[in-house]
Amino acid sequence: MRFVITSHPAEGSQPHGAPPDEKTMIAYMKYNEEMHNAGVLVAAEGLIPGAPGARVGVSGGKRKVLDGPFTESKELVGGFYVIDVPSLEEAKKWALRCPTGLGSDDVLEIRRLTGSEDLPPQIIDIITSAAPKWSATFTKK
Repeated sequence: MRFVITSHPAEGSQPHGAPPDEKTMIAYMKYNEEMHNAGVLVAAEGLIPGAPGARVGVSGGKRKVLDGPFTESKELVGGFYVIDVPSLEEAKKWALRCPTGLGSDDVLEIRRLTGSEDLPPQIIDIITSAAPKWSATFTKK
């Protein structure tokens, strides 16, 4: 099962504006390396707070770029990990090992990603037919 672990600042806290110190960066990189070596890390990225970005919504059934600013700091996602582990319990164990200290990583939220095993066979047939190359990566296991 794949899970996304997103990091958020705690309610009422403000993410640090300064770059992380060397000790914090080393802790994070060692954590990333542990997950990589264990074969569970699919992807890991930080998100630049307040960076130029966009929000796209739906208006009248069509996609439309919405003007910002969009979120309060408590709603910002500081970064994410995508991991592939056998269970939510295993995902929790990895999240508990995650370092802290960036200011945008006080709360980790773990959510399961949709897998082919979550969809009915007729939907898998549609996916396979409409997106044959991508579906090979989605439906593998």
